[in-house]
Amino acid sequence: MKSVTAANAVGSGAGMRREFEDRNDLVTYLREQFPFAVTVDEAVAPPHGGRKAAEELLATIDPIAYAATRNQLNGAVTRLSPYLRHGVVSLAEVRDAALRKGRSAQAAGRLITELGWRDYFQRIYALLGEQVWRSQEGLRTGWSAGDYREELPNDIASGTTGLACIDAFSQELRSSGYLHNHARMWLAAYVVHFRRVRWQAGARWFLTHLLDGDPASNNLSWQWVASTFSHKPYIFNRENLEKYTEGRYCRRCPLKGRCVFEGSYEALEQRLFPHQREQVELPAAGPLRADSPAEKPAPLPERPVVWVHGDNLNPHSHALAQSGGAAAIWVWDDILLERARISLKRIVFLYECLLELPVTIRRGEVAAEVIAFAAQQAADGVLTAASPSPGFDRQRRRIERSLPVTVLAEAPFVAAPAGLDLRRFSRYWRRVERSALALTPRSAALW
Repeated sequence: MKSVTAANAVGSGAGMRREFEDRNDLVTYLREQFPFAVTVDEAVAPPHGGRKAAEELLATIDPIAYAATRNQLNGAVTRLSPYLRHGVVSLAEVRDAALRKGRSAQAAGRLITELGWRDYFQRIYALLGEQVWRSQEGLRTGWSAGDYREELPNDIASGTTGLACIDAFSQELRSSGYLHNHARMWLAAYVVHFRRVRWQAGARWFLTHLLDGDPASNNLSWQWVASTFSHKPYIFNRENLEKYTEGRYCRRCPLKGRCVFEGSYEALEQRLFPHQREQVELPAAGPLRADSPAEKPAPLPERPVVWVHGDNLNPHSHALAQSGGAAAIWVWDDILLERARISLKRIVFLYECLLELPVTIRRGEVAAEVIAFAAQQAADGVLTAASPSPGFDRQRRRIERSLPVTVLAEAPFVAAPAGLDLRRFSRYWRRVERSALALTPRSAALW
């Protein structure tokens, strides 16, 4: 898997390797370079990172089959989520492909609506930042926050609960870095409601392993299940599980007929939430307002470098395209990786994405490395891609103490009106659906 190394991709000698004989060679190197990731989990997931793999998947999407089967564990899902999460492809690109394949907005509508959820969560993340780790609303379960365990039980994390479905989901998460959305919901509901564990513990666990893990979609989805960002808690029963899995787990489960998921929804609600009717009145949740102020395009530096980060690993990004072939840098933030307990499979996926980019790969303190790299290149500024991450914003401000930073956005998924209320997806979608179901304007696509 030898990479195509651009002339500017070999820096001052401090860069990490870019040439590998094959994937095994790459994995061996990354095991040596990131030993802490191996201690977290040493599995390597089958999907390869990079634009080439993403384009192959994009060519196979079937929006009509997706709409008909997406809730089934063997349904025609796109598997594009890791590439979307890291900006290898954009929401607008996938939407445009779905419209062309579906041949009408109606035929592609279900898939595009699901893309809308990702855009929705990213907009909330841009407003809340680190507050996505805090419950946005009071629990609607009748329990108080103190009634939930702080840490994820080991039998869930190791897949040894004795429940065939839960153990299979846990094992798939750890081995593949992927879970079908329905499996994520079932697993989250089991953690929060059946085992009464705080949603944050589950969210951290998912982010360790999921190739598409990001605090926006991940945390807000966990809150949706927990009922701290929804009208009610999400639960499921065995009938629901069997319907969408064709009974594959229940047939071999030693607890079939006497598991915790047996019974009607009414019976489960009474058992799981006995104090729900006694719940004190929740504080009113005000709107989350997102404004879209008009911004004047920032002037581009004459001699820039490009700072590549994990929210945009597209070799055709606007930052790379507008740089005029300028030198580019990626920095592994070791402190962040260790604190977040990122698994080896996530590092492998990201590294494979980087090998398709004309970028010098370094590690250390991000802002300091970008500034040093810019000095080596005699640069007068930094170009980078937009990101809603508060971590990105902190690094950008540090770089700006030494150099101007120009942030370039990709073609937007929707044209969002000012004052957009993000408290519920339905409010967001009513305002943007028409824009979401239209092809990207040619001027934006070619920007």
